[in-house]
Parts: sequence; C-alpha cells; structure tokens
Amino acid sequence: MKEAEKPHAVDKFCCISKLKVFLLALSLAFGGKTMSGAYMNSMYTQIEKQFNIPALLVGIINGSFEIGNLLLIAFVSYFGAKLHRPRIIALGCTILSFGCLLISLPHFLFGRYHIESSISPQENFSVMPLCLVNQSLFSLPTEEPSTECEKEPGSLLWIFVMVGNIVRGIGETPVMPLGISYLEDFAKVENSPFYLGCLHTATVIGPFLGFLLASFCAELFVDLGSVDADDITITATDARWVGAWWLGILICASLNLLTGIPFWFLPKTLMKEGENKEPEEMSKKSVALLQENDKNEAKQTMYEIAKDFIPFLRALFHNPVYMLFICVTVLQFSAFNGVVSFMPKYLEQQFGKSASDAIFLIGVYNLPVICIGYFFGGLFMKKFKINIYQAANIAFWVSLLEYLLYFAAYWTVCDTSPVAGLTVSYEGIEQISYAENTLLAGYNRDCDCSLKIWDPVCGKNGITYVSPCLAGCKASRGTGKNVVFENCTCVAASGFSSQNVSAILGQCDGEENCDMMLHYFLILSLVCSFIFSLAAMPGYMVLIRSLKPEEKSFGVGIHGLASRVFAGIPSPIYFGALIDTICLKWGTMTCGGEGACRMYDCHIQITLYFRWLYLGLPAILRGVSYIPSALILLILKKKLKSESQVLLNAPVEMQDKVQDALK
Repeated sequence: MKEAEKPHAVDKFCCISKLKVFLLALSLAFGGKTMSGAYMNSMYTQIEKQFNIPALLVGIINGSFEIGNLLLIAFVSYFGAKLHRPRIIALGCTILSFGCLLISLPHFLFGRYHIESSISPQENFSVMPLCLVNQSLFSLPTEEPSTECEKEPGSLLWIFVMVGNIVRGIGETPVMPLGISYLEDFAKVENSPFYLGCLHTATVIGPFLGFLLASFCAELFVDLGSVDADDITITATDARWVGAWWLGILICASLNLLTGIPFWFLPKTLMKEGENKEPEEMSKKSVALLQENDKNEAKQTMYEIAKDFIPFLRALFHNPVYMLFICVTVLQFSAFNGVVSFMPKYLEQQFGKSASDAIFLIGVYNLPVICIGYFFGGLFMKKFKINIYQAANIAFWVSLLEYLLYFAAYWTVCDTSPVAGLTVSYEGIEQISYAENTLLAGYNRDCDCSLKIWDPVCGKNGITYVSPCLAGCKASRGTGKNVVFENCTCVAASGFSSQNVSAILGQCDGEENCDMMLHYFLILSLVCSFIFSLAAMPGYMVLIRSLKPEEKSFGVGIHGLASRVFAGIPSPIYFGALIDTICLKWGTMTCGGEGACRMYDCHIQITLYFRWLYLGLPAILRGVSYIPSALILLILKKKLKSESQVLLNAPVEMQDKVQDALK
C-alpha cells in the first residue's frame, strides 16, 4: 500500500523553499488571470462591433464569466482544502487557458470583417455617384434581407465567446481561495501579510498589463495580416472600427497555460516555515502521528466533510453584520461592475476618443492609485491596530466622501459634433426628437438613399451627415481614406458658402474643450479611485472580523458567491439593456438587419441620456448601499457598548479575552 504523503522537513527546490516557489507561481497565476479579466472587460466594445450585437448581449457575455465562477466557487471554497491544492490550481490555469482559446475561435471562423460603407469595391477604389436614383445598381445593404443572405454564417458566433467566458470563469475559481489557504497553512504568521501583499500587487500589475495589451490590440485592425492597410477607409476613432481583440486573448491563453505548469510539481503539503529540523531528528511519535492523520483524512467520506455545511450556513444567516455586509457588497459591486464594463464605450461616445486611447487612459489613471490606496489602507490598519467598529467607521466615512466627490463628474461633459437628422436639422437647428424619416429632407429626398447605412461624412460646415448620399453629395474625387465628396446640397442648405460644399469621410471633431473635459473626468476618477481604495481594507476587515475563525473560509466563499449571483451576473446585463434604449442610430448587418449601435444620445443639443444613465444608475445603487452600511455601524456600536460593560465587571483574564475579540 502506498505510503501516505507527509510534509518533509526540508522543502527546497534549487536552494529556494518550495513555499517561495509556490508564492512566485501563485503571483504569476494571479497576474495572468487578472490580466485576462482586464483585457476582456476592455474588449467587449470591440466584440460588440465585430458581431454586430446590442449592448444587452454584451452584458450577457460579460456576466457569463461570473456564471462559470459560480458553478464551482462553493464547492472549491468548502472542499478544496481537503484535496491536492497545487494540482487543482494547475488544472484551473489550464482550463482558464482553454477558455481564452475558445473566446478567440470565432475570429477564425467569422471571415473578414465587413465595414458598413458606401465606398464601392470597384476598380481603382472609386466611389459611386451617391446622390443619383440609379445608385441601387451598386451593392449597398438593402432594406430587406434576402432569404439567401439570412443563411449566412457568423451571426451567432458570439456564443463561442460567451461559452469561452464561462469556461474561463470555471478555470479561475480555484486560484485565489486554494492559493491563499495554502500560503496561510505553511507560512510563518509574521510572513503571511508580506506574502498576501505580493499577491495583491500581482492583482494590480495584471490588470495594468491587460489594459496596455488591450490598448495596443485595439489600435490594430481586426483582420490584421489579411487586409491591406490602404484598403481600410475608416480610422480608429470611427464607430465601425474593430481592433484585433482576438490577438490579445491568445497571448493571455499562452500566459495562463505557462503559469499553471509549476503547480503540477508542488507537493500537497509542506513543512511549516521555521521548522527546520532534519528528518532523522524528528521523533518517531511525530512521524507516526502525521501518518495517522493522513490515513484518517483519506478515510473521510463526503458526508463527513459536508456534515457541518448546514450549521455553518445557518450561523452565517443569523449573523446580522455579515448579512448586511453582503447587501452593501452587492449594491457597490453592481455599480462598480456596470461602470467598468461600459467605461470604454462612454469615453468613446462622450469624448470622441478611440477605443485604444480610452482603454489606455483608464488603465494609466486608475490602477496605480488603487494599488497605493490598498497599501496605505492596510498600513493604517496595521499601525493603529483598530478594532472592527473603528474599521467600519473608517470604511463608511471615507467611502461617503468619495461618493460625494463622484457627483462632480456630471459637469465634465462636452459636445460631440452635431449630426444632421439626429441631433440637428439639416438647416443646423437643434432638435430633441428623432425618427427614421428625420434623416430625409428636401435636399436629399430624391437621392434614393438607404436610411439604414451608417457611413458618416463631415461637411465643411462642421455638421456630420449619416452618409454621403444623405449629405446630398453628387460627385467625388480621390481614393481610399482621402476621398472628398463634392457638390453636397445638404451642406449648402445649412447656410454655408455654396462655393465649397464638400465633405470628407468620418465624423467631425467635437468641441475644442473635449480633451480638457476628458482630463478633468480622468483626474476626478483618479482621486475617487484612490479614496475608495483607502476604504477597501477597513471594509474587508469588517467582513473577516464579523466571522468566527472556523467560519472564515466558508463565509468568504459565500460572500463571493452572493456578489456574483446578485451583482456580477445581472449588473452588466441590465446596464447594457438600458444603454440600448438610448441608441440614436443602429448599424446595419450584412443582411440588412439591425446591428450594433453607432451613436448614443450623448449630445448637449438634446438630452444627454447616456451621461445621466451611465453616471446616474451607479449613483443610485451606491446611495442605497449606505442604508445597510449605517445599520452595520449601529449594530457594532451597540455591541461595543455591551462588551465594554462586560469588560468593566469581568476579572482580568476575561478582560484580556474581550479585548482580543474587539481587535
């Protein structure tokens, strides 16, 4: 019979303790999984445009990761510690890598990305005479899709991305709980905070690298290597631009596969740090005791392991501080998840930035200060040895300060260029309502234009037109990106000089103050991120110290489970569904159906619904979260008073125990 595995007194690999090897491998695994998560969050807008899907489906794809996490988190949190933790982590990294590969697969099945355009694929890249009745001779998207076109593959390939995200969530599940518990079991008590600090650093470096990678890939055209750059008639700031989202996820897949390799070779158990006696010096009694414990553990049935599940769950449900903290987490995480998921889209639409620039700015402005905030928050907790009530007070008031500063974002707004028929009339007069027929006017009614296509051109008058045809342009010169449309009757109709009524490809630039307002917005988000991160550690201590020692592992797992079920999964879905309701102009699929949204209601000339929705919904969710937060303070204050009263009347030994409980 195979001898039960037991820890060795000397656990080293190439003069380095195996625990430190595990720490290094775990830090890389943390970096790899968080890098993948940040990359995917940054690229959802690219996936939306690649597959021509609404924001609602993007929200479902986003939430699918949490579904995968949800499938295993309770099992891993409760049963994982009984199994070979390093190998389970290795398996998780491998599954995570496979999920990333599955996400990238649709790109290779999809074929070339079709740019919605009125540029005719004729010889010499010429442009059709758009404002003529006979323009239907050219292959523009039609109003009604043909039966043959409906059978075209590719429209449902986004399902592969969703399934891959679920698999990615499954693979990521064991890395954190099993990795941290392994370190806690075999590290010195005084070394444990340093090791956890290394992991927290990796969880910040990982997303930072993910944002940088996403920014680089978003700058590259999706069909990298198969399309000549001269044939691309749109720029990275265009709403139709799709970056090479598949490239970065392949890099993430390779990285996660590599980070899992060391875990396959690490043992199930290690000698506790500081116990450096050689094997021959160990007493026979200690060795026999270790073997006996291993045999007893191996004989445990699933029933014996799970028998305390219901009592633990009942105890958690009867813990008012713990349950209220879950309510706070759900509300706060819902707001945070919605903001992060759609921030690239908000910066693109509200400030006219390219996806690459938006992603880069988010990473550079927010992640470093979050790391600094975590560090100082933890340092403050350690230096002043504050109790649970003090921690709750700090978390509440610091978070409330950040919440009040958050409202300054409502003043960081600029107007993108007016669009004829959507935000202004063809005469340049502001309008606050839109219907499809408002795209037509007397100047283009006889041009036989498609109302579905989105191929914006910028007139010399500073107004954007939905297409060259709807701008009334009757001639053109130049090729590729340098095409200039001439004799545009709608440009002349706005009162512009009839001597130069031309238009060029792409939307007009927004107001001159857009860059300045964007930097105000980013600086405000930097300050808010720093202040909020200062409150994170005290808040987490409230969760940990509200649980008994034997409940901590299970309680943290259930807390994570609740945050995923009630926040991580639904929040991007209802955020996406609400954002879809404020779309002013939908794109058109190859077959003529409704595709991804090209322009949202975020113009000063009308109602700025995008700003009110994007900033207002998180404000409401976070505002409600301060109700259970205040109740936690009241409960802890009452508990502190009662325990202080007991302390005054208790003997010295009891006073020491009560003081320890308050810390």
